[in-house]
Amino acid sequence: MTARWGRHDYLHYIISETNKYNADNISRTKAYQNFYMAFPEIKWAFLASMVSRNAGWNMTDLWLLPFRKILSASQRKLLFMTYERANWLIFSDAYPQLMVYQLSLHSDKPLFHLLPDLYVSRYMQKEWAFFWEHQDTQRLVLALIINEQNVIHRPVIKQDYFKYRVFLRPSYLLQDILLLNAVLLPTRTKRLYGAFVHDFTDIDKRIALGKQLAAIMFHPRVYRPLLAFARTVEHTGSRQDYERFLGRHTEKAPLLRTVYPVITHQDNIRKDWYKKGGIRQKWLKNNSVNPDPRIKKTFYNRRKLMYAYAHLKDLFM
Repeated sequence: MTARWGRHDYLHYIISETNKYNADNISRTKAYQNFYMAFPEIKWAFLASMVSRNAGWNMTDLWLLPFRKILSASQRKLLFMTYERANWLIFSDAYPQLMVYQLSLHSDKPLFHLLPDLYVSRYMQKEWAFFWEHQDTQRLVLALIINEQNVIHRPVIKQDYFKYRVFLRPSYLLQDILLLNAVLLPTRTKRLYGAFVHDFTDIDKRIALGKQLAAIMFHPRVYRPLLAFARTVEHTGSRQDYERFLGRHTEKAPLLRTVYPVITHQDNIRKDWYKKGGIRQKWLKNNSVNPDPRIKKTFYNRRKLMYAYAHLKDLFM
């Protein structure tokens, strides 16, 4: 089929597939995971699927009692839109790259000359060409982490709307100071892995977090149970996806599609971050970690504090 395709045919197909799966957090998460299952050499796709699961859990957390007590409806909507916009924007940039790679394999020739028409950074154009020649999977994971964090940095993190309405507001700053947010990597047992999110507005910290998560995920002790979880547990957007294995009696978050509509996003012509900012050498250093399962205890102790604070606020305010 693709043997007779021209440039326009490829681009139309890539854009159509991307739009189809970029509907909401559920469809994005599944698309990343399905791609990884088909092409396990692209390790970033598995990382993206697990981070996307966490984005969905953060979205439905906003319907839990403490968030409804502590935050106004408008504040919760803004936080949802922050998660949603970043989730959507990364997918809109990354999934076309994955599709170009898939089509290159199908055509038995590199098609990375299509990437400029998809507004993919010059940095990733070079990295995909390098990967095609050398099959350096670790370098590609790192490149995609660096790229996607730069993709969201100005349109979301530094964009005035989100900057002043979310990231500089006391509700966000309190969560950040108390380390109430984490990216969790669950299993079908009582064991959780992951890392806490701190200073999310700092691009160096976000890239370091991405490298840390990748190192944990592909650690021999973590990879198989994490993959087993991903393969057998459907992503619903609710933490009940993994909390049912923990033996904990927690407030159940709703299913994502029961509380949030599909959001239509405006896709502005994006400038190439690489041409303006380039690469910092610290981003290129690899992380080695020893996965620590104690994150579960710390994470849920902090959640208890949040519930206690909401209760006190309800009593005295």
